[in-house]
Amino acid sequence: MITDNAKTASAREARQLLRAHRYGALCTLSKKFGGHPFGSITPYLVDYDGSLLILISTLAEHTKNIQNDSRVSLITHNQESTHIQTQGRVTVLGSATIETNREFTGKRYLRYFPEAQSYFAMHDFSFYRIVPQAIRFIGGFGNIQWVKAAEYVVANNPVIAQEEDFISEINARHETAIRRQTGQDNLEAELVGIDIDGFDIRVGEQIMRIQSDVPILDAQQALQRVIAP
Repeated sequence: MITDNAKTASAREARQLLRAHRYGALCTLSKKFGGHPFGSITPYLVDYDGSLLILISTLAEHTKNIQNDSRVSLITHNQESTHIQTQGRVTVLGSATIETNREFTGKRYLRYFPEAQSYFAMHDFSFYRIVPQAIRFIGGFGNIQWVKAAEYVVANNPVIAQEEDFISEINARHETAIRRQTGQDNLEAELVGIDIDGFDIRVGEQIMRIQSDVPILDAQQALQRVIAP
């Protein structure tokens, strides 16, 4: 029997794996071919609550499919492992709906994907939010289970409103601490995002995910975690 603590831990592991990656395989139901599964590779950003944000064009086939039937799934995996069958992976099943708060969403998304600025400026690109309904989590051999959305989704917390100002302050005052977190003191690094599960640092063109062992709920906890030796 799986305990509540184990379920919570699995939900957190699933979120952390999703947050550690930048793209996945999006599966929509083909409008053109009568609901046949249609796969495409899509960059995504995990929002504060665990939902997924994608920036897609109205001209794209997967967008046409979503507009016809909002049911989707997205899978990502441990992209550093060569052991395909035993590596960690997560599949999110949910529904995709257009995100109306485009400017607020865009600020955070473009910190992670600055190369998407030209797409964001185009009128035919919109954000869609994939709201999870269930999560299939495979943490490795023998660690396979379904995670309920209620266990996976994160409640609102103060770090959401504090993130933007916190990032500006940290990048201005704690550059050495940020570089130390990456283990590469000779490279430029900047904080790009923080959430309940950890934070993200840009090193060159790459984003490094730093997971937190304890939940980060406000700016004070975030500061302690970021500047920790």
